[in-house]
Amino acid sequence: MFNHSDITRDMCMLRGKLRTKGYDWWWHSFTAEDEATGKEKPFFVEFFLCNPALAEDKPVFGQLPANKAAGKKPSYLMVKAGCWGEDHVQLHRFFAWKDIEVHMNAPYSVSADDCFASETQLKGSVSVSGSASHPEWMCDDGEMSWDLQVNKQITFNVGYGASEPMRHANAFEMYWHAEGMKTEYSGTVIFNGKRYTVKPETCCGYADKNWGEDFTTPWVWLSSNDLTSMKTGKKLENSVFDIGGGRPAIFHVPLDRRLLGVFYYEGQEYDFNFSKLHLHVKTEFSFDEDEENVYWHVRQESIHAIMETEITCKKKDMLFVNYEAPDGSKHHNRLWNGGNGTGTVKLYRKSLHGTELIDEIRCAHTGCEYGEYDS
Repeated sequence: MFNHSDITRDMCMLRGKLRTKGYDWWWHSFTAEDEATGKEKPFFVEFFLCNPALAEDKPVFGQLPANKAAGKKPSYLMVKAGCWGEDHVQLHRFFAWKDIEVHMNAPYSVSADDCFASETQLKGSVSVSGSASHPEWMCDDGEMSWDLQVNKQITFNVGYGASEPMRHANAFEMYWHAEGMKTEYSGTVIFNGKRYTVKPETCCGYADKNWGEDFTTPWVWLSSNDLTSMKTGKKLENSVFDIGGGRPAIFHVPLDRRLLGVFYYEGQEYDFNFSKLHLHVKTEFSFDEDEENVYWHVRQESIHAIMETEITCKKKDMLFVNYEAPDGSKHHNRLWNGGNGTGTVKLYRKSLHGTELIDEIRCAHTGCEYGEYDS
């Protein structure tokens, strides 16, 4: 099995100029089972750090009108937690930097009160009420707590683009590393009074991180490890795909419509990483919506393979995920975010004799995002 693990890419990146204009987050998503009914529910937990050098005694909210007027930029740890489905929510808990402990080097850890995140453990709680009167919180009302063990299985390492020299140069506005694009979680979640069990064999877990000084538009993410071969009808136990990007900017020059992608098919790696120039990657993607659903269409081609991805997610199960940039702007206000997309991936092998279909794969529990800046 391929695994390009590199936990140095998971350490806290808020150094140098990113201390005054930078964010760093660790994202986790997984499916759990209602202990009373057995019904499954997809959840997410994220630890989002912003602008440590601008810290005050209390969290600084960039969307607060008084802070905008005073030119204050956001500075805090935001613990984001929530779920998808018809009762979808995102819940935010904020900490001032003086109340946070961060282990900057690998292996990373972030700790604040009962909230803790590391390579192997994820604990915490969020309880929000009165959010309608506080739009600067950018969240909903509700309660959630979690206690999870984390076992990252397969890594998507994007290569030189997020290497130490490129990080030191702050070459990209937004970086990505998926240390656990296939991750086993185990433990419990309590959401609005209901208790859920998270099992390694059924959690369909995912863990990655992003960092930088700004976001991308368009913003694309698709990933699933709940994959079934339509050739054999069997579950693919050692497979996962991950696609991300949109319009990356290097040294503030945008590279239009570029995606990073990979498919680990039963231990064989098919890489569609545009930054690996020798692969000659070509990418086409689009996003559509109707009254009930949103749709992703992605075609990626390298000198070795072709991957055609079609994903659908129900709008009623999704939310608009909220972030503010380190400069205090909030341009993403329709950033679709879901955890139970479905669809298919067609994977082809290229050779001197032509193109051969390796498999058509049915995917479920697909993590999915799409958004563009407000015009």
